[in-house]
Amino acid sequence: QVQLVESGGGLVQTGGSLRLSCAASGRTLSDYGMGWFRHTTGQEREFVATISWDGVMSYYSYSVQGRFTISRDNAQSIVYLQMNNLKPEDTAVYYCNIVNNLRTGRTYNSWGQGTQVTVSS
Repeated sequence: QVQLVESGGGLVQTGGSLRLSCAASGRTLSDYGMGWFRHTTGQEREFVATISWDGVMSYYSYSVQGRFTISRDNAQSIVYLQMNNLKPEDTAVYYCNIVNNLRTGRTYNSWGQGTQVTVSS
């Protein structure tokens, strides 16, 4: 299991931006496909975006397409999620994880603590 640490969440107004970061404790992420997910109380954890190990391919959920961008810096072993034009419905705890299927976001690693994103109207 790879321990993942998410950061960068916060409170932002509608239309604002945030950039989330994901790093591994003591490990490199450069060999893995990675994804971002989000969870709201009472709902299933939702796929947000995935990126291939080399950053060439990425996939997004329909709800964030055109507003969010997933990227990675393999030299720093960090995966980012740039979130623009945020909406109240983007409010959630955001998690990153290793994925073995970029299209479905299927994961096999344990989940980290996540980072809270709150978008006020």
